[in-house]
Amino acid sequence: MRDALREAMSEEMRRDETIYLMGEEVAEYNGAYKVSQGMLAEFGEKRIIDTPIAELGFTGISVGAAMNGLRPIVEFMTWNFAILAADQIINSAAKMLQMSGGQINVPIVFRGGNGSAGQLAATHSQSFETFYGHIPGLKVLSPSNPYDAKGLLKAAIRDNDPVVFLESERMYGDQGEVPEGEYIIPIGLANVTKKGTDVTIVSYNKTMKIAMEAAEELAKEDISAEVIDLRTIRPMDYATIIESVKKTNRLVIVEETWPFCGISTEIAFNIQRHAFDHLDSPIKRVTQADTPLPFATQLIDESLPNVSRVIDAVKSVLYIN
Repeated sequence: MRDALREAMSEEMRRDETIYLMGEEVAEYNGAYKVSQGMLAEFGEKRIIDTPIAELGFTGISVGAAMNGLRPIVEFMTWNFAILAADQIINSAAKMLQMSGGQINVPIVFRGGNGSAGQLAATHSQSFETFYGHIPGLKVLSPSNPYDAKGLLKAAIRDNDPVVFLESERMYGDQGEVPEGEYIIPIGLANVTKKGTDVTIVSYNKTMKIAMEAAEELAKEDISAEVIDLRTIRPMDYATIIESVKKTNRLVIVEETWPFCGISTEIAFNIQRHAFDHLDSPIKRVTQADTPLPFATQLIDESLPNVSRVIDAVKSVLYIN
């Protein structure tokens, strides 16, 4: 995963000299998670820029640079730290095109690790997809594998709007096939990763692993699950989900963030709005518990989505339980 992200940034920086990378430890240290390893040597200190621990400051610098013709990539060591930069992301980057009457684009990518990452406790274990997905003017992407990460990041860098790119500290070492040739994955297009007929399971980012493992376990009981990887949170590909639900007539949504005002809430509303007559049972959600993530490992396991909870949700919508 880290190599795919690095390839995406490096290929785009070779193609376009207006692109630069700025963030904590991205240069001399080769990135906190080694995503930018070797990039300082290739592109130099004017394009791979180490910053102080001052997220609001360096985010503001990059938003201003984007307004004046550059195409910055801002790396946050974790999206928890980006809370300090939220004013620039939400009030400057997201709103500038509208406030300028369409005169000023902000072509910028904000990226970094999102969600739980082990025993990092409540203030370092939050998922921000609903937080930024709520904001008009932002595009929000959340890849689940190296192939998608590279193709989506290249699309994000080329996009003329601000893009929030949510990775995961726990996925940087994940492996997967990535072609040598150039490819772009369009923003706003979900991916059906497994075909099925009995139930639709929708997820994204690292909870896709849980969704896929649950689908494999269900297959042993002759339950056929169709699994959809959202890839893009905003704009969301409702059409792919709706078409799947029309076929399976049942829906389970798996996400790592909290249940109140979540991604699953938004999906559930749109499915009942556009495919209500096709539902044979109420929609089920599998989310993190509605509490800050604990530090104790047994409480972390109890709080987060897991395969067993997904299987139980599927059997519930199938009226097996």
